[in-house]
Amino acid sequence: MKKRAAKVARKTKETDIVVSLTIDGKGNAEIKTGIGFLDHMLTLFAKHGFFDLGVTAQGDMDVDIHHTNEDIGITLGSAFKKALGNKKGIKRFGDSFVPMDGCLVRVVSDISNRPSLHTHYKTKRNIENLLANLAIGDSVKYSFVNMEQFMQAFVINAGINMHIEILAFDKDLHHLIEAIFKAMGRSLDEATQIDIRSKSIPSTKGKL
Repeated sequence: MKKRAAKVARKTKETDIVVSLTIDGKGNAEIKTGIGFLDHMLTLFAKHGFFDLGVTAQGDMDVDIHHTNEDIGITLGSAFKKALGNKKGIKRFGDSFVPMDGCLVRVVSDISNRPSLHTHYKTKRNIENLLANLAIGDSVKYSFVNMEQFMQAFVINAGINMHIEILAFDKDLHHLIEAIFKAMGRSLDEATQIDIRSKSIPSTKGKL
């Protein structure tokens, strides 16, 4: 099978980003984004998805992390789509549950080329407003909103329909976002695997 890999560079007046990605990897990662928490999350994504991932980023961090965070999502999504090529033979769908202590998350993915991101709050209490006001870190903070902005940029540019279900939350935002990135890696690992029963595009349309 042809190696499914890509390298994408994106340079704007706000950021300078390079992403290298191998779909069929070993989970190795070299990540330097300037956002410590995002480095940790992308390392987990690569590990649990068995993707080999390299990311270097420089951005206008003197403003805040928004441009760098979002543009990394754009570049990673572009590399993901490029590495998959015509998607021939892939399973297309992936589903993963990941618990982290009192947090429980499910991520369901469809590599459909009809991208959209949906977050569902299926807990016993309304946590949407609570999550909107939580952040991790001291000098460089990372919030749930930052995570959603990263994911939105990623799925739009990768061509993925993704649903994130928050099934339980114990107020530990680190564990919640970590569970989401791990579940995303595992979900996309499943979705990108080659189905040995199929040699065609996984759609009755004949194209994704």
